[in-house]
Amino acid sequence: MSNPNPARVVADADVLAADLLVGGPAREALDHIRRHSWVELVATDELLDDAEATISRLADTELAADWREHIEALRVRVEQPDHDHPALASAYHGGAAHILSFDEGLRSAKAGAAMQKRVKTSVKHPDAFAKLFDPQSLYEVVVGGAYPGPDRDPRA
Repeated sequence: MSNPNPARVVADADVLAADLLVGGPAREALDHIRRHSWVELVATDELLDDAEATISRLADTELAADWREHIEALRVRVEQPDHDHPALASAYHGGAAHILSFDEGLRSAKAGAAMQKRVKTSVKHPDAFAKLFDPQSLYEVVVGGAYPGPDRDPRA
């Protein structure tokens, strides 16, 4: 088991859909990723399929298709073995240090203990990630040098 990349983040399908449809903590958390080219969103096709289906069900298929096209350009694609949980597979195969999820079961101590046996990642509520994200110190660790500030528009 290798050490995960602290600049790689997985957003579970519920967070991806909430980012688009609701805003709030999901959007705040994902805006950190969108603002910094050196912070990566990692996702399997199956994870994006789940989010797209949720967006289609709650909004419409055209919005979901537009979202999918946009998110494809942002994400780092990783493969998912059959029957794996999409967010966990994304973190494991993508070397992500963080999973953002609203799923209380996934964020539980029991789930965390079980995950640590296979993957060194932590599951956080998007609000916790948004509040704790420190781009300056993360930049020093991941890239090195002085933090130049955000280098992308999160709404582009």
